[in-house]
Amino acid sequence: MQSRIPASRTGRPRDAAADAAILAATRQALIEVGWSKLTLGDVAVRAGVAKTTLYRRWAGKNELVVDAVAELFDALRLPDRGSLAADIEGVVLQFAAILARPEARSGLMAVVAEATRDEALRERIRASIVERQKRLVLAGRARAQERGELPPERDAGEAARSVDLIFDMVAGAVVHRTLVSAEPADEEWVHGFTRVLLSGLAAAPG
Repeated sequence: MQSRIPASRTGRPRDAAADAAILAATRQALIEVGWSKLTLGDVAVRAGVAKTTLYRRWAGKNELVVDAVAELFDALRLPDRGSLAADIEGVVLQFAAILARPEARSGLMAVVAEATRDEALRERIRASIVERQKRLVLAGRARAQERGELPPERDAGEAARSVDLIFDMVAGAVVHRTLVSAEPADEEWVHGFTRVLLSGLAAAPG
């Protein structure tokens, strides 16, 4: 799994092992103390690095939490289950499982709330999580087109808009289900959601 962390503001070489330890320590702190009590100093101690090592890499805890949570979503994979519907269900179940993790749940909810008044943080969330995970939509659409399940787009603009729309529909539904409604996104729900996504509101439930 590849971590994509912005380059150091000082221009000094990055230590991949230190980065990995810091992000892992951040996730552990989110589990044990939550976002509100998480501090950069505590993370540095947990990671076994000097505070200056951490401060050179992240401007504050919100940016650090975004990057730590983003690594969890980088673990998402597009399964080949034989059909577009089955592939979508496989990804959505993985996504819901990640959101069920306490470090993802507390970290994501906190930074999204903070981002309502911080445009730079919103952009970091878009770049580190949203744009990176659109790769799954691109791969899934390409596979479905190869199978003949979806038609090709007429132009690049239409293709880009469809990727944005599909991502928003899937991510929005799963985040609302798991984090806002606090209901399980289990196999039954995921199956019903996928039917509506592919067939529209006229699709029969179940």
